[in-house]
Amino acid sequence: MKTIDVAVIGGGVVGALTARELRKYHIDVAVLEAADDVAAGASRANSGIVHAGFDAPVGSLKAKYNVLGNALMAGVCAELGVPFSRNGSLVVARGAEEEAQLQVLLERGRQNGVPDLEIIGRDRLLELEPHMADGVTAALHAPTGGIVCPYGLTIAAMGNAMDNGARLFTGFEVASAQQTKDGWLLRSATGQEIAARIVVNCAGAGAEYVASLFGDAFFHIGLRRGEYMLLDRAAGDFASHTVFSVPTKAGKGVLVTPTVDGNLLIGPTSVEDEVYSTAVRRPAFGEIKEKASWMLRDIPFGQVITSFAGERAYCDRHDFILEWGKENVFHAAGIESPGLTSSLAIAREIAGQLAKRLGAAENKDFSPFRRSMHWLKELSEAEKNAVIARDPAYGRIVCRCEEVSLGEIRDAIRQNPPARTLDGVKLRTRAGMGRCQSGFCQPNVFHELMKECGLRAEEVTKNGGNSYIITGGEL
Repeated sequence: MKTIDVAVIGGGVVGALTARELRKYHIDVAVLEAADDVAAGASRANSGIVHAGFDAPVGSLKAKYNVLGNALMAGVCAELGVPFSRNGSLVVARGAEEEAQLQVLLERGRQNGVPDLEIIGRDRLLELEPHMADGVTAALHAPTGGIVCPYGLTIAAMGNAMDNGARLFTGFEVASAQQTKDGWLLRSATGQEIAARIVVNCAGAGAEYVASLFGDAFFHIGLRRGEYMLLDRAAGDFASHTVFSVPTKAGKGVLVTPTVDGNLLIGPTSVEDEVYSTAVRRPAFGEIKEKASWMLRDIPFGQVITSFAGERAYCDRHDFILEWGKENVFHAAGIESPGLTSSLAIAREIAGQLAKRLGAAENKDFSPFRRSMHWLKELSEAEKNAVIARDPAYGRIVCRCEEVSLGEIRDAIRQNPPARTLDGVKLRTRAGMGRCQSGFCQPNVFHELMKECGLRAEEVTKNGGNSYIITGGEL
């Protein structure tokens, strides 16, 4: 068995970007993901916020990599064809006690190096957000805050890494690690084996378990579930900024934000979990509505089209873990908020350290660019007509809500990393993310997966594993 240079365990945003950064050197890299697709955990279900950096404690790794990552985000999104908007954020206060907390955040942000922070009064607030609730008196304005599609960034980063020679192994749940003279032999739960000189642990909620396989036990990972409500794109212009309440020890609290795709997102809650769960509790809707209504009035909750939940993996140090463990094992663990914002800065730190340890030279053939997964929408009518003339599949609309064509669905199945499930197509194309939530387009996507992937009807899944759509018979 050939020993590769680096095995990255975990296909979330940090793992995907780390693989991409490693390929900027002459480093052979493979990503091992337990699920059937990348962005299967926290990188799929989160707020998509690019934080300015005023919340993290001064001197922490969170503060350092948040500010660095914020400055890098626009550039990497442009390279990867991922939508990004620097829409700015507002932390709103109700009364003198919370206004005092804004002063604390302002000073902390300035010490962290966040530019252009200011505290604004109610009159200026109403100019920025006309639906501000009556009890709100002031806010911390952070114009460098932004929004991005978290799973879009992850998929594009992994695809760009693969286009540059990285390999992806899905369904590879690391079950054991054996030290060898050259590094580590990793075995999956199904018997697959990968030998690597260096291992990077980017396993998110599973980071503590993965660390234990190497004999490392110097951190503990806890789980905190966040539940969200997503509103139809008709409500997307309700708020232009990301609006927060004053944060607590449990996190940044419920927020209201537009998404880069034009929806309105409200959440998350904060629920401590003993075991991993993405179920949405019935009381969550009332909790979200109550807290969001403290910040903004007349929120159009009647336009909610779906709900979802994600698990945040936090560390008992309450900071990022970015350090070496056992010989040639690097742990990137506890990457909770602002992990998405910090992801590229973290990935560059990891790649730099590994390149130095391996003595790897720069890969001058690396291409950082990738076409947008939504490139067809960005064309003029004349350009679209030219594309359709070459391939009529781009003229056949499959998802009416999001105007996704058959050609784009085929692209999602064929490109790196390939979609092999209904959710995989959904995350790449937005087919099924609209008002009807796949009520019309799912049968067509289902049949296209069967045809392109050579699957029987009983083998098509929603998101891998045992999530089969039908059982028995043929369609």
